Amino acid sequence: MGISFGVPIPFVDHLGFELTRFNGGFSEIVFAPRPEHLNSFDVVHGGATMTLLDVTMATAARSITPELGVVTIEMKTTFMRAGRGTLRGVGRLIHRTRSLAFTEASIFDAEGLLCSQATGTFKYVARRSDSASPVSTD
Repeated sequence: MGISFGVPIPFVDHLGFELTRFNGGFSEIVFAPRPEHLNSFDVVHGGATMTLLDVTMATAARSITPELGVVTIEMKTTFMRAGRGTLRGVGRLIHRTRSLAFTEASIFDAEGLLCSQATGTFKYVARRSDSASPVSTD
């Protein structure tokens, strides 16, 4: 069983992401895609891959201040090869200011081959105590 993300994230739960590393500016997430996560070529859909990259980077940013949430400001993604089988996302916090996190993530397939990479910028946000917060947190 994986590590808790620390907050409920319904979409992440729906996809079945398993957090396996969450400390010191690093994260690792395992994703075992189901048939509904595939595209017409029978490989992991690019949108599911981008979500894995986004959440992996956000989690790396949060790993040093888990009491804060983050929201995605921008993200650049590069696809090198199709994702097949169980995917592993590895994220790293590159630099942090008081309010921003600069991150990167890589996705590896079941054979350990690099499938995609991304860089992203995230804004740190305080979590509201009520559950009706309009601010999304990755």
